[in-house]
Amino acid sequence: MLVAGMVWMAPPAAMAAEPVRLILETDIGNDIDDTLALALIHALENRGEVELLAVTITKDNLYAAPFVSLMDTYYGRPEIPIGVVHDGKAKDTTAMLEVPVEMKLGNGQPVFPHRLKNGNDASEAVALLKQVLAGQPDHSVTIAQIGFSTNLSRLVSSPEGKELVEKKVKLLCLMAGNFGPKPQPEYNIYTDAEAAKNLLANWPTDMIFSGFEIGITVMFPYADIERDFQYASQHPVVAAFKAFAKPGEDRPNYDSTAVLEAIRGDRGYFELSERGRVTLDEKNITVFTPDPQGNCRYMILKPENRARVQELLVTLSSEPPEQKLLSGTASQRVTF
Repeated sequence: MLVAGMVWMAPPAAMAAEPVRLILETDIGNDIDDTLALALIHALENRGEVELLAVTITKDNLYAAPFVSLMDTYYGRPEIPIGVVHDGKAKDTTAMLEVPVEMKLGNGQPVFPHRLKNGNDASEAVALLKQVLAGQPDHSVTIAQIGFSTNLSRLVSSPEGKELVEKKVKLLCLMAGNFGPKPQPEYNIYTDAEAAKNLLANWPTDMIFSGFEIGITVMFPYADIERDFQYASQHPVVAAFKAFAKPGEDRPNYDSTAVLEAIRGDRGYFELSERGRVTLDEKNITVFTPDPQGNCRYMILKPENRARVQELLVTLSSEPPEQKLLSGTASQRVTF
């Protein structure tokens, strides 16, 4: 158990591996799992397992970018570039975005500082994606899409966009679709179905899907929100979770499963289907067709691994930020 004054050190093997170069594509604000996934990324970046290159947002709401900014700032990385969609499909605001952004101290300063005060202060998402990808080594970037396909569809349809993706991206992990025994339309797909169809038809790299049937079985317990964040008197994950969920309500953790596969795909948490292709039927339900030449696979979570994955996601998402003390103060630097 860690106590104040102790330093968390990653094992030598983890320190030696090159971190995953990750771009997060998110519709943050539509459900709490995007927030949990972002906290998970920061915990794994503390371990040297991932470098978060940028966050691009598919929720067209002015609070979304400031919320991502305050999360990145809270975890000690305020400089991470943030891009926003223009003319996106989901524009409604939610308390889980507004409450943490608007929380104030007695002196009027924000409880959670953030460099972006408004979504208009952020870059346009496709332009930022091109800029970030262009600066990375060839075939080195992993993208985790845990929202709609709007931005990535526009990217591959833009001048030289598809060629840039083919050159720089090695893997796209998506929380999207439904590959269970009774497939149903899935939110991230049907909200911008035309973008999803275009992405599925034109994305040039390998894709791994975490379907609805995975995340619905992996919960984030409300009790852990009450227990596991007590190292801080105020925490943005807690503020967002309580603004979104009903008291005592456990929430499915869909998005974190795709992020975990994107960063730790070699750990065997999930099995993968055979190769194939994913299309949409007339009801915008994902259809998987086996094809040895296909670029799509979907994740499979065995029942015996469910508890392991859930506990791991809860533990990592609730881990203290690198520069925070267990007491929630910042008078002394302690690394966890």
